[in-house]
Amino acid sequence: QVQLVESGGGLVQQGGSLRLSCAASGRTFSSYAMGWFRQAPGKEREFVAAISWSGGSTSYADSVKGRFTISRDNAKNTVYLQMNSLKPEDTAVYYCAADQGGYVTTRSFMYDNWGQGTQVTVSS
Repeated sequence: QVQLVESGGGLVQQGGSLRLSCAASGRTFSSYAMGWFRQAPGKEREFVAAISWSGGSTSYADSVKGRFTISRDNAKNTVYLQMNSLKPEDTAVYYCAADQGGYVTTRSFMYDNWGQGTQVTVSS
């Protein structure tokens, strides 16, 4: 089990950038695959990006490919989501999640642990 705490959300203008961080507790963080999901008002939670336990494999939703970058620092027990060229449709609560399977997955039900979420709002 890991506990996850997201930070870095906020209000940004269209075209701007934000970097989300997700700090994890627990000595087994480096064995978990990590993912970012988001949920906009009135919509279902959707996959954004994922990274394997080693950082050697990543996956992105088509809607963010080329604009967002997921990375991790296992020494700091932290995963990041760098978001560039933000659009109003990126507005959502962003959640960090951990999958003890260790390998990249886009399926939310595979993730065992979830953070509380951080709000990202992009104004037009």
